[in-house]
Parts: sequence; C-alpha cells; structure tokens
Amino acid sequence: MSITAERKTEVITDNARAKGDTGSPEVQVAILTDRINTLTAHFKAHHKDNHSRRGLLMMVNKRRSLLDYLKKKDEGRYQALIAKLGLRK
Repeated sequence: MSITAERKTEVITDNARAKGDTGSPEVQVAILTDRINTLTAHFKAHHKDNHSRRGLLMMVNKRRSLLDYLKKKDEGRYQALIAKLGLRK
C-alpha cells in the first residue's frame, strides 16, 4: 500500500522548497496525497478492507491538519499547493 522509494523521491523533489527539503508541509502533504490516491485505488478492488481504511482516514486527517497549518502560516503557499496537487476542486 505504500509508495516506492523512487516515487517518494520524485514527489519530494517536485515539492521541495529548497535542496534537501523533506520536512516542509508542502512535501508532507504531497507524500500523503500520493499515498491516499494509492489506497483509494486499492479500495476499488478490496472494498471490505476495513483495517486499511482506518489507515486511510488517519492519513486524510493528518493531511487536513498540515493544510490547516499551512493556510494559517502562509495563504499563498497553501493556495499554490492545493492548485498543484489538484485538491479542493
């Protein structure tokens, strides 16, 4: 259910604010979004997998918290991130 190391590195480089940045809210939200999308596809085939569904809900809540933090700190970065990731249609 997790993403590969290559995919994670790609997501980090696409969303990093500076070279070597792995902990900024933008990177964390991007990684969580990729994992959420992977799990969402998993549930199309395995709709009774409630143990993984709990993990999905925890990831969605964590992403929501990070987005709230980012919106409170810097509205411009928040708007740029949700536009880049395709959130809030």
